[in-house]
Amino acid sequence: MPSHADSATRREGGDAELALRAARRIGEYLTTDPGVDPVKIQGELAGDDALVVPREAAVLLARILGFLANGEGVNVVPDTVELTTQQAAELLNVSRPYLIKLLESGEIPFRLVGTHRRIKFRDLSEYKSRDDLARRRAADELTQLTQELGLY
Repeated sequence: MPSHADSATRREGGDAELALRAARRIGEYLTTDPGVDPVKIQGELAGDDALVVPREAAVLLARILGFLANGEGVNVVPDTVELTTQQAAELLNVSRPYLIKLLESGEIPFRLVGTHRRIKFRDLSEYKSRDDLARRRAADELTQLTQELGLY
């Protein structure tokens, strides 16, 4: 199984219908049988042995199938994967020099491997979540101010 950030899975042809059906079935099961118990996935043919997976894996599988059904690509990246500055900048949709400023200012933790910076995917995700929240708050404040001034 690839463990690097640039291996994507994409939907092919008639698989969208299959992915949608599977996502719905898993979603229905998770809804009707809540809890923390492992999930048994039964094959569609009689006599198939059930596949037993952790509930978290079933939730993730349903989400992946939903994305594939909509024609979206999917990347599965472990939290501990270390990214180059170029990969991290691309994931944040910022320039590499801007990302380096974020690293050097302490906004995102990193480590040096020789002279090269490496950023854990988990740390990048946490920064993105904080940044998204700050942007939403700023947009809400602007909306409120616009309404108070009667400009909206």
